[in-house]
Amino acid sequence: MFIRTTVAQLNSTLGDFERNMKKVISAIEIAENNNSEFLIFPELFLTGYPPEDLILRTSFLKKNIEYLEKIIDFSSGKNVVILLGFIDIEDDAYNSLAIIRDGKLLGKYHKMHLPNYSVFDENRYFKSGNEIAIIDYNNIKIGINVCEDIWSPLGPMFYQAINGAQLILNASASPYFYGKRELRKNYLSQKSYDHHCPIVYCNMVGGQDEIVFDGGSVVTSADGKIMFEGKPFEEEIFTIDIPIEDNLRTNLHDPRRRYINIVNDKQTNYIFVKNENINKLKPIKHINTNYSLTKEEEIFRAITLGLKDYIQKNGFKKVLIGLSGGMDSSLVAAIAVEALGNKNVVGILMPSMYSSSHSVEDAKKLAENLEIEYHVIKISDIYYSFKDSLKEIFKETKEDITEENLQARIRGTLLMAVSNKFGYIVLATGNKSEIATGYSTLYGDMVGGFSPIKDVYKTDVYKIARWYNKFKGKEIIPENVFIKPPSAELRPDQKDQDTLPPYEILDEILKLYIEKELSVDEIIKKGFDKDTVKYVAKLVDRNEYKRRQGVIGVKVSERSFGKDRRMPITNKYREW
Repeated sequence: MFIRTTVAQLNSTLGDFERNMKKVISAIEIAENNNSEFLIFPELFLTGYPPEDLILRTSFLKKNIEYLEKIIDFSSGKNVVILLGFIDIEDDAYNSLAIIRDGKLLGKYHKMHLPNYSVFDENRYFKSGNEIAIIDYNNIKIGINVCEDIWSPLGPMFYQAINGAQLILNASASPYFYGKRELRKNYLSQKSYDHHCPIVYCNMVGGQDEIVFDGGSVVTSADGKIMFEGKPFEEEIFTIDIPIEDNLRTNLHDPRRRYINIVNDKQTNYIFVKNENINKLKPIKHINTNYSLTKEEEIFRAITLGLKDYIQKNGFKKVLIGLSGGMDSSLVAAIAVEALGNKNVVGILMPSMYSSSHSVEDAKKLAENLEIEYHVIKISDIYYSFKDSLKEIFKETKEDITEENLQARIRGTLLMAVSNKFGYIVLATGNKSEIATGYSTLYGDMVGGFSPIKDVYKTDVYKIARWYNKFKGKEIIPENVFIKPPSAELRPDQKDQDTLPPYEILDEILKLYIEKELSVDEIIKKGFDKDTVKYVAKLVDRNEYKRRQGVIGVKVSERSFGKDRRMPITNKYREW
């Protein structure tokens, strides 16, 4: 005996109800053609996720109900049971699943566990549900829940399982960070094994501002094996037959559940569905999939997807990048070409009197290898004009970082001028190491509308770039970009390490201080130089005001700057 389920791992566009509805309708037709019994969509697929303060607009909530009703009408005559994420409005707003079949809304489930950490703010917007939901499908009990519900040790799945659920269907919008894919698979596998119950975990795919949903939907068996894994970072609709009788076999061989003596104090909502065609289907053969990606490929694909969706969903077409001949701008240009195509990427080279000839040549060679349009605008005359205008105010002062930042701001102004004239969006090219330490210029190299690698440490930038050349099978990013010392080239013979510790050391300290929230003393005890740790912590703490004014970029780490890390700017607490 099996339950045939279609998983619609799709990319929702927030607020585009018409587009999202068309995808729902297409998936329903595919499920019907495959004689599927269940069709599941990601969490809040109808609205897009996360809707944030749009939820506070009643017009948005009413529009979501209007389109839900259209989909219910379309389902008339359809046999498949549809689980669709939407926002229910009763006494409050609820993150919900609609249970739809044959032109009827059979029931609703309200998400019980609302996450309020990392990028999540669901307690701000939703009221928690107070009852678990089980679909009684021809006397087969199927539990349904939403994203965070399944991550709770004593969440709905636990109570559904002890109430006899033989299958769990979970609708998710699970944000990506590196390591999340393996964590998710291992967790769901263990969850299935512990509860002796298969899980269908349907995950969102696509970019939404700084968040990327990586897809990779998972189907597990009752003994905890991965039966199927959806494609990472791609849309996919797949249909799979899930064996139900394996639950009994697993219970007989592993009797741990017999000894659970917990009173079920949760209200249970049963939705009854009859299907006369059950067990009349021929089984579908499926091939077990396991998408193993290297760290570099995984992060590259996440950023590419995030950039592509940000540009296209916001109605832009072309992007503009300041090409310095350095590693950061080279990698950003390569990502942009993969995301948008070379015809939609424009490079601007802006050499100054301090720019080395090899940096200019490296930038030109990169643009030619990527086959993108590029232009050269020399900034020396502009710089000297600025200096001349400031000479009266600056008299009797020595040149310092002011003159360096002036060059960066000239470049930022030129990029924004081209952006304004042609409607291109500027991509900032700063990496996480620079952004963390403030090694960047406000209104200079920080200008832009999106910052693709802002959550990637400098050491990883080099590794991803090296992977990219190998992936392409040829030298796209010039070899000289890899071997020359990193430099902003804002003064003669300048090197990044004149100001910062070596990136191999800096990045390890930053990970401990930012992502693990270790104290200065705790980091020093791990063997790092005392003065270096204090210096790095001082740079991080003092540059919060810069980060608040920076543009958004794709989250690829457990703790990214932005929604993930909310530090006060006005703050006298010091560990250095």
